[in-house]
Amino acid sequence: MPLKLTTYYKGKDIPDLPGKNTFHSKELFLIYEATPGYTPLLIVATENGKPMARLLAAIRKAKRRLPSSLVKHCVVYSEGEGLDESLSTNKEKAEEVFGEMLEHLTQEATRTCFLIEFRNLNNSMFGYRFFRNNNYFPVNWLRVRNSLHGMKNVEDRFSPSRIRQIKKGLKNGAKVEEAHTVEEIRDFSRMLHKVYSSRIRRYFPANDFFRHMNSMLIRGKQAKIFIVKYKEKIIGGAVCIYSEESAFLWFSGGMRKTYALQYPGILAVWKALEDAHQRGFRHMEFMDVGLPFRKHGYRDFVLRFGGKQSSTRRWFRVSWTWLNNLLVKFYV
Repeated sequence: MPLKLTTYYKGKDIPDLPGKNTFHSKELFLIYEATPGYTPLLIVATENGKPMARLLAAIRKAKRRLPSSLVKHCVVYSEGEGLDESLSTNKEKAEEVFGEMLEHLTQEATRTCFLIEFRNLNNSMFGYRFFRNNNYFPVNWLRVRNSLHGMKNVEDRFSPSRIRQIKKGLKNGAKVEEAHTVEEIRDFSRMLHKVYSSRIRRYFPANDFFRHMNSMLIRGKQAKIFIVKYKEKIIGGAVCIYSEESAFLWFSGGMRKTYALQYPGILAVWKALEDAHQRGFRHMEFMDVGLPFRKHGYRDFVLRFGGKQSSTRRWFRVSWTWLNNLLVKFYV
């Protein structure tokens, strides 16, 4: 029997599925669905009524340069998740299933999206032929990962200057803890939004994203928000997502100019690494560390925590269908 593909647009319609990949989970779908500016879609592949794989994509409105009603960007983290054991042992079949989901997603997303992007691929060569067949193009990217296994203390690979800064920050009155209350999460997201707007200049979700994360992922131990406080004011923090054997640092930052002696950004990353190590995760990956041919301040920052830099690729597809539809709206 041929593979059957089903697309879900509403969280209430998604059935319970096996799987451990948080980036393709129903919980993350519900967070996207409840956050202004996001439109998620989940593609589930079944064979003889049995779930084989799933792929979660998040369509988001653009924030800068062009009106958000005109430009949308579809983002997928990793190549989806196999839900049947046969895909883990049969690479050819796994790629064939992915290829069908990719083609289906491309048809869906190009109706409204100018750009489709696949990030954080576990294997940069996975699905190469199918990406090419669907008119995607690769861009070399970098990744930074900390190995957390086989070490007694997470600080063992830190640079000496990082260790001194952590000690100074704590000595100067900063405290690091998990965010638990709605008020803490609200204040954290507002603080981090200002940090990203002023320095990092990349997409930052609405505050609702973190509020819903608390109810849908944190309570299920699939995510954590760490906050750095000084005199009861939140001055830094980090957001971690946990998926299978790895932790992912999704967002982090701190008010480093106003509270330079407390080192809020450094303490936030340190706590996230320490917690992931204590919980037995094998790796911590820092998401979105930039292109290999451009200097990237965030990448230089996280490398001082002892991680290793490696090459990977992202896949992109520009939709001319979207452009044609846009011209029709303006001139017809």
